[in-house]
Amino acid sequence: MSTTDMRLAPPVPTTAEGHGRLIGLLVASAFVVILNETIMSVALPDLMREFEVRATTAQWLTTAFLLTMAVVIPVTGFLLTRFSLRTVFVAAMTSFSIGTLVAALAPVFAVLVAGRVVQAVGTALMMPLLITTILNLVDEERRGRMMGTISIVISVAPAIGPTVSGLVLDSLSWRWMFWIVLPIALLSLALGARWVRNVTEPRRVPVDVVSVVLSALAFGGLIYGLSSIGESASGHTPMPVWVPLVIGGGALVAFIARQLQLGDRALLDLRAFTVRTFTVAVALVAVSMLALFGTLILLPLYLQNVLGLSVLDTGLVLLPGGLTMGLLAPVVGRLFDRVGPRPLVAPGAAIVSVALWGMTTFDLDTGRPIVVGLHVLMSVGLAFMFTPLLTSALGSLPPRLYSHGSAIVSTLQQVAGAAGTALFVTVMTRRTVAGTEAGQPLVEATAEGIHAALMYGGAISAVAVLIALLVRRPATPADAAETVEPGPHM
Repeated sequence: MSTTDMRLAPPVPTTAEGHGRLIGLLVASAFVVILNETIMSVALPDLMREFEVRATTAQWLTTAFLLTMAVVIPVTGFLLTRFSLRTVFVAAMTSFSIGTLVAALAPVFAVLVAGRVVQAVGTALMMPLLITTILNLVDEERRGRMMGTISIVISVAPAIGPTVSGLVLDSLSWRWMFWIVLPIALLSLALGARWVRNVTEPRRVPVDVVSVVLSALAFGGLIYGLSSIGESASGHTPMPVWVPLVIGGGALVAFIARQLQLGDRALLDLRAFTVRTFTVAVALVAVSMLALFGTLILLPLYLQNVLGLSVLDTGLVLLPGGLTMGLLAPVVGRLFDRVGPRPLVAPGAAIVSVALWGMTTFDLDTGRPIVVGLHVLMSVGLAFMFTPLLTSALGSLPPRLYSHGSAIVSTLQQVAGAAGTALFVTVMTRRTVAGTEAGQPLVEATAEGIHAALMYGGAISAVAVLIALLVRRPATPADAAETVEPGPHM
């Protein structure tokens, strides 16, 4: 490594205390930034009234966040290879802090969306950074419990986002959701600049500009197209839905071909998919995230617009589910280290399916305890799925593919989340519009729209149960290294 690279990479902390402090800071920072994926969901009705926008337009506060992440995350494999951990961390938290400030001051809806986009750039960098750090620092026999900690960030943070926003909105303006987060983000930035050290050796690898462009067109086009489906359901879309979908699909094919051609110089090394354990686990994570984000966007709408709950009550109804995932994640991580993934993932997928099918019974008279119970049940199932799946997927790869594997997982999570949000909102909107046009009261039509969307969630969860049966314990790193063939050097 050159003298310049040595300056970029401060010494790796060698003590367990140093490692623990580093991981603790990254986990806390990642939790704060990931929380913002769903923190706006309960605020949507207030924002729709203040900015005079429709639900399908307000949805872009979440979708734009996911879209930006899907565009940026594929580049993180390169960034984590080229730059030091400290450099990437400072860039991530600086971007997130600036976006938070812009959103807090937003005078119009477009500026609020812009602030969310800048926030998302920082968020996109944090998760691959956290995962890559843990994979490099933690021994294989302890990865389950550590990935359980990551599961808290990935699953619990989005799940309690509606609760946090509900508590804030009960007595404060929606802007305080950003003002409260801003000092925490700045504190993380200050501590990171002092504590964070590198855990990998930066290498001066070239960036393939063609791959960057194709990646942005592919993942950005697909998510934009999926989101446009939601807007078109109410008759409002800036362009035909098929245009971004075709562009995104074509760019994705070209992107995949380009990465396979580049081999070791790929922006996103897709040879990770030659490891069967990784492929199956990632597929199940994507299906689960599709159902999770779709449900998270629907439940606040159901609780407020159908059952008539306040934003505070909505947040409190969703709180037990988020807490359940947080409490179970470390327990599931320890169980994974003992028994492997299948005894945990298959029952977890079945529990999620039962919960989602139970939610299809929601109507105008559903009691609050039933909503809480089914949401907690779904959270239990997800807790038994996420930690084993993430550990199986990433633990099955050789070390040289850690950063690319974490980028792949994070990218597919965002695409699946956007797809779930678009699908559920589209089905709900179309059924609601049809009902009101047929003379139904708005509340009744909305209830039926949400019921129709949750039916899709139940069907998706059944697919997840089938995929869960294919999950296997990850191979050792040595086995994974033998499985992944070296690519061409150009």
